Amino acid sequence: MNHKLILKALGLVLLCEAAAMVPSLFLTLYYGEKDWLAFLVSIVFTSLVGGLMALSGSGGGNVGYREGFAVASFGWILLAGFGSLPFMLSGVLPNPVDAYFETMSGFTTTGASVISDVEALSRGILFWRSLTHWLGGMGILVLTVALIPSLKIAGLQMFKAEVPGPTKSKVLPRIAQTSRELYKVYVIITVLEIVLLKLAGMNWFDSFIHTFGTVATGGFSDRNASVAAYNSPLIEGIIIFFMILCGINFALHYFSVRGNFRPLWKDPEARLYISIIAVATLLISFDLILHSSFSGARAFRESLFQVSAIITTTGFATADFDQWPWFSKAVLFILMLVGGCAGSTGGAIKVSRMLIMYKGISRQITKMLHPQAVIPIRIGRGIVPNEVLDNVQTFFFIYILILGGSTLMITSLGVDLVSAVSAVAATLGNVGPGFGAVGPMTNYAALPLAAKALLSLCMLVGRLEIYTVLVIFSTRFWRG
Repeated sequence: MNHKLILKALGLVLLCEAAAMVPSLFLTLYYGEKDWLAFLVSIVFTSLVGGLMALSGSGGGNVGYREGFAVASFGWILLAGFGSLPFMLSGVLPNPVDAYFETMSGFTTTGASVISDVEALSRGILFWRSLTHWLGGMGILVLTVALIPSLKIAGLQMFKAEVPGPTKSKVLPRIAQTSRELYKVYVIITVLEIVLLKLAGMNWFDSFIHTFGTVATGGFSDRNASVAAYNSPLIEGIIIFFMILCGINFALHYFSVRGNFRPLWKDPEARLYISIIAVATLLISFDLILHSSFSGARAFRESLFQVSAIITTTGFATADFDQWPWFSKAVLFILMLVGGCAGSTGGAIKVSRMLIMYKGISRQITKMLHPQAVIPIRIGRGIVPNEVLDNVQTFFFIYILILGGSTLMITSLGVDLVSAVSAVAATLGNVGPGFGAVGPMTNYAALPLAAKALLSLCMLVGRLEIYTVLVIFSTRFWRG
């Protein structure tokens, strides 16, 4: 294993993080807030450590998957650690476990919070909190590859270790080019939503905060009541559109920006994703009308927003869905597990894996009736290799195993079953709000510290899609 290259890459990632803290420092100075010193110390310390690591490392030698997995796993751990410094030094979250939980939640675009009154926070802290979403949405390692040509050797391995989905496709021959082009699309969508939210009535600061939370499918807001605080159908409509948009594979957006919409229209995963949103919205709307005396308009408005927020794993809220009928909550819980499309900023299992699993089950049933039949699994015009099917089946099994095991550990700490299972599902799927004690109108502050530490790990495992984290626990990973 090329330890020097890993050290250099991690150092460069920390330098990028230090640079990302600078706008928050300027905001605290501009508004005369007392948190400027916390950001200044955090920037200097992170820069020093990152610089020393980068200078100590070297870019030479053989580079393979080990280096990519190591940089991805340890990179995100370090990002959350150093990114938590402003929260601790400012006194917002003096407990390191709480500060780490909040920061990991930001970078993994989970949106679960331990802060009860976000409206009391300074603008600098709020901006940094939401900027971690934006950086983590497309992936800060992908950004590092895009910005720093010296990492081009390890670029593909880092890209594969971080980008979500059962398969990893490049839109251009070189991985650095792919990273830059995807980030250009990411920036275009970001700017467009900022402008539209401003025109819809938000101030510029709120527009930035909610756009970061939307395009990264994260969910942090600067209002205690989240998007419900605005009570604006127009604002909700804009956010719904961009949540759904960012839950689709960004490679498809890359082609759309260049005028080729055919890949988007023809993509089986995107079509199934939209269909799931439509069906889930109708099911919950009817349930709310029948069992909660909602008007048709209110039921459709609230169900569409929450379905979009949950399946894309954004986690914004316009209603206390924890008070909805059990059927509606059951639908939302299933959506927590499904998640967005592969290659999007959404989390959870992903629609593509669900589609491959369905095709695999259908093939197995057919083969029971016709044992000699050769039945390839097709997604669109492509054939899914058997190794991808095996990967998906194993991923699904491990995902459910982690969900069940973590739930047992959380309940052993005295947390009720509904709160525990929804907290694990919401953090493992990078969704944010759950049910019960961690519902949309509450937060994770009341959970025991041990539960927060475990859920922080669930966020990381979910964001890096299990294998990237689990592989570093293998003895074979450390050999050679």
